[in-house]
Amino acid sequence: MNTLERLAEACSTDSWREHPTRDDIPCLEVEPEQLHGLMQDLHDHGGFECSIFVTAIDHFPRSPRFELRYGLLSVSHNDRLHVMTTVDEGQAVQTITDIWPGASFSERECYDMFGVHFEGHPDLRRLLMPEGYEHHPLRKDFPHQGIEPDRLYREWERGRSD
Repeated sequence: MNTLERLAEACSTDSWREHPTRDDIPCLEVEPEQLHGLMQDLHDHGGFECSIFVTAIDHFPRSPRFELRYGLLSVSHNDRLHVMTTVDEGQAVQTITDIWPGASFSERECYDMFGVHFEGHPDLRRLLMPEGYEHHPLRKDFPHQGIEPDRLYREWERGRSD
């Protein structure tokens, strides 16, 4: 039995559709409102014990702007799966940290680099960039030359010395 057949038995097939891929890893596409329920089913009934990554792809200026990609691993079935959904700027998606606590840092990185909000995340704050940094460096509209870092460093240093 292949991965999609196994998932069709384990999860409600009306909540997802197969997304074409260029590799051999199956990908499910789901609406943002149904993401958390599908992830719970994949964990509880699909045998996916591990969340490997959560990341985003910025399709600016297209709407919805962000494509979220989740990588899952089933050790018991020796299987991998990708799940994707799309969200617009300012639209939050439900966190999966209650299902896979290890997804916390991937969601924080996604928030830090792209500005995607994860509703219900227990500690959604910057991971790589300093607190107070107003930009998200992996967005397509982020300037290639950067955001005047010397000015920002001087402001942070002034704040630290007060």
